[in-house]
Amino acid sequence: MATVLITGANKGIGLELSRQLRARGDEVIALCRSVSPELQALGVRSFEGVDVTSREALQAVSRELGDTRIDILINNAGIFEQESFDDLDFDRIRKQFEVNALGALLVTQIMRRHLAEGSKIILITSRMGSIGDNGSGSYYGYRMSKAALNMAGVNLAHDFRDKGVSVAILHPGFVATNMTGRQGIPAAEAAKGLIARIDELRLESSGGFWHANGERLPW
Repeated sequence: MATVLITGANKGIGLELSRQLRARGDEVIALCRSVSPELQALGVRSFEGVDVTSREALQAVSRELGDTRIDILINNAGIFEQESFDDLDFDRIRKQFEVNALGALLVTQIMRRHLAEGSKIILITSRMGSIGDNGSGSYYGYRMSKAALNMAGVNLAHDFRDKGVSVAILHPGFVATNMTGRQGIPAAEAAKGLIARIDELRLESSGGFWHANGERLPW
């Protein structure tokens, strides 16, 4: 049994990860801004009012956890806005950087004391952050923030390697959530693939960028 901390756990992919990990016997610690009825029904340990950009909120969670070891830290929380070049909103772009990239880095910094040799850091990213895979443009804030998150993941892989902590940068696929207008594959399918990639992650493969289906993605 592993102890898994998941951000953005109240809906979408985070909720489904919580459900499947709980079902297989893992202890789930769910962080979110507001606990949904669906998350509450899972009976996992939940922390409400947690914004991943708030150092104070995250430090309060860490204090509450005490000496709890986190085996798997899943940075899942994220936001998505649409911008074309003709409709750039720099406040929205900054917000996506703060949540999607800096938020994950802040969570990892504060929760690092709960990590130990053998722990895993997971960044839920998007292939829209891939420079090599960008064939359509637009979505400036989302693409740029996810590219920044990918770089953070590679950095973390280097910085945590000598501590025995591995890192995976994972794209869940195009998933039917509120973020995508309910288009795409079911969240349950995406979560199943993500969990498979998490389970097979080893220190030797740390820092890789994968699709949930196991495909290695271009940077």
